[in-house]
Amino acid sequence: MIHSDGFRALGRQECLRLLGKVPVGRVVYTRHALPAVLPVNFTLDPDGSVVLCASADSDLVRAVGGVVVAFEADDVRAGRRSGWSVVVTGRAEVVSDPAEHERLLRTGPRSWMRDGVFVRIGSGMVTGRELTGIGGS
Repeated sequence: MIHSDGFRALGRQECLRLLGKVPVGRVVYTRHALPAVLPVNFTLDPDGSVVLCASADSDLVRAVGGVVVAFEADDVRAGRRSGWSVVVTGRAEVVSDPAEHERLLRTGPRSWMRDGVFVRIGSGMVTGRELTGIGGS
C-alpha cells in the first residue's frame, strides 16, 4: 500500500530479501545508558536472524547478552527519491556454541578485526518501508 507521503510499507519476507542485498548496516544498542550506533558488516542466517562479527572486547559485545537491540540497513538513491529501509528488532546474543561458531566462520560475515566474535540478532520484529519516488522538487 502506497501512502500519500510516498512511502510503501514492506512485508517481512520482502524486508529480509532486501537485507540480503546489502553488505553493511547499523546496530543500535545501549552504551552507558545512552543509544549507540555502530556500522557493521553482516549476513542473514536462514532463520532470518542478523549475524555480525565484532571485537571480543568491544562495547557492543559487553552490552549484548539477551538484550533487545535494533539493526537497520538501507539502500537510498536520494537523487531519484527512491530506496528502502529495513529495521530488525530482537534479542542479541554472542554465539558461544563452538559448532555454531565454526559454521559461521564458513558462512557468516567476514570479520573486520582479528579477535572477532559472532553476534546473532533474532528477527523478532522486522519492519521496512520503500520510498516510491513520488514527490517533486
